[in-house]
Order: sequence, then C-alpha cells, then structure tokens
Amino acid sequence: MKKVLATIGLFSSVLFFAQKSENYLQIGYASVCCGTPSDKPVMDYLAQFKTKSKVKSLEVYKQSGLGREGEYNLYIGTDGLSKTQKTDFIRGLKSAVNSQNKTRKSESTGLVNFNENETVKKADLMNARNITLISTSKIIKTK
Repeated sequence: MKKVLATIGLFSSVLFFAQKSENYLQIGYASVCCGTPSDKPVMDYLAQFKTKSKVKSLEVYKQSGLGREGEYNLYIGTDGLSKTQKTDFIRGLKSAVNSQNKTRKSESTGLVNFNENETVKKADLMNARNITLISTSKIIKTK
C-alpha cells in the first residue's frame, strides 16, 4: 500500500512541476494559398539553443486547426531562461524566422510570424482549443 501511495505521489508531483512557464512567445504559421511553411528551421534553432545554452527543457505547445490550409501557432515557454538566455533566445529566434521568410520560394508560400514583444499567458493558452504539448525530448538536433 505504501508503494502505491508513493508512486501516486511521485507521479502527481512530476505532472504538477513539469509545466513551469507562465509566459510564452507565439510563432504563427500562416498560409498565403498553398499551405503553411515548415517549422523545421525554428525547431532546429530550438534544438541548437537547447544544446548550446545547456537548457534542460523547453516547453513548446502547438495549436492547430486555425485555418483551412493548416495554419497553426507554436508557443514557447520562456520562464525557465535567465534574462541573458532569454535575450539571446529571442534574438536567434527572430533571426531564424526572418531567414525563413527571406528564403521563400514564391509569393504563394506561407509566412512565419513572430513578434518578440507579444507574450501569451498560460491561462489564455490553457483556455484555447486544439493545444498539444510537443515533447521537449523531440527537440534534439539530428545530424
């Protein structure tokens, strides 16, 4: 009986402390006519930043179903980053998004939208529909 209670207690505390961020950056993937752009450049940047800055985990949510052509948003938690890390993270993320938008193949290719001054609160995010947590263990750069 003690083992069962200990297991339940451990599992509950892990779930309670797993999601720590209260503030999230929003990255929007919009379609012009022919679908949304890939999130690969941003996910590659997240993996690179995580490795380079030795960040244990990044909390990333995906909100899908925002349009007819597969529009979606990514939300990245920033509360686990120090002030310096957050500044570097935003600068690099902005660069990755700008680079992706500049290398669009045509005007019919979708855009990636990012405003570093706009944050989304956890309460707003949890009230939104079609939200899924992207496992941060998947954010590992593959060679």
